[in-house]
Amino acid sequence: MKEGGRRLRQVIQYLLPTVKEGLTTARINEKAESLIKEFGGEPSFKKVRNYCWATCLTVNDQVVHTPPTERILNKGDLLTVDIGFYYQGFHTDYATSLQIGKEKDKKIEEFLFTGKEALTKAINQAKVNNHLGGISDAIEKTICGKGFFIIKRLTGHGIGRNLHEDPFILGYLDRPKDKTLRLKEGLTLAVEVIYSTGTEEIMTEKGNNWSLVTVDHSLSACFEKTIAITNDGPVILT
Repeated sequence: MKEGGRRLRQVIQYLLPTVKEGLTTARINEKAESLIKEFGGEPSFKKVRNYCWATCLTVNDQVVHTPPTERILNKGDLLTVDIGFYYQGFHTDYATSLQIGKEKDKKIEEFLFTGKEALTKAINQAKVNNHLGGISDAIEKTICGKGFFIIKRLTGHGIGRNLHEDPFILGYLDRPKDKTLRLKEGLTLAVEVIYSTGTEEIMTEKGNNWSLVTVDHSLSACFEKTIAITNDGPVILT
């Protein structure tokens, strides 16, 4: 997984600079799949039943699982790139959100900074003998502390031989931390911060059974990294 994660980071390093105004999300997906193959992997997401793309590419109010389309990116759009890499029998997963165009809306940049900060704080809680709820608590306090909203129906997850494994990692605390799973060495997790500017409620996008959107059409973003729990602290794989 460490090697697969390293290769996925290379894919991202080559992919993100090509993302710009005027491109379709289908074209970004095409480039992503080409890079995954170039770096010796397979698209993890194509191993999900009935999903036929290498990426999920959500724009603005779209939250997760949106397949690539002929939608053209416009200046100011908020794009999330979610991508998985399958290498020698193991999966790694990664997501990031960014504004399209050189001119950045300061409010959106603050929104995105908060998500990055939440992910960093969450990963810092991923230590041997800590509780899984510590990760959830860090996400909730950071996101909600800035007045944003956790998408509670969506979670991070364990990852390894399968893309989605136990345990599910909530973005909020639903019970006392000491009542949640205790973290052990060797556990590998895809920690995700999935949040919006206006609501925690989502619905299926009209005309697209995969894509989920915010019910009030407020902006949504996602930041995700695959990590490993070790006795020396969390190791970021992607």
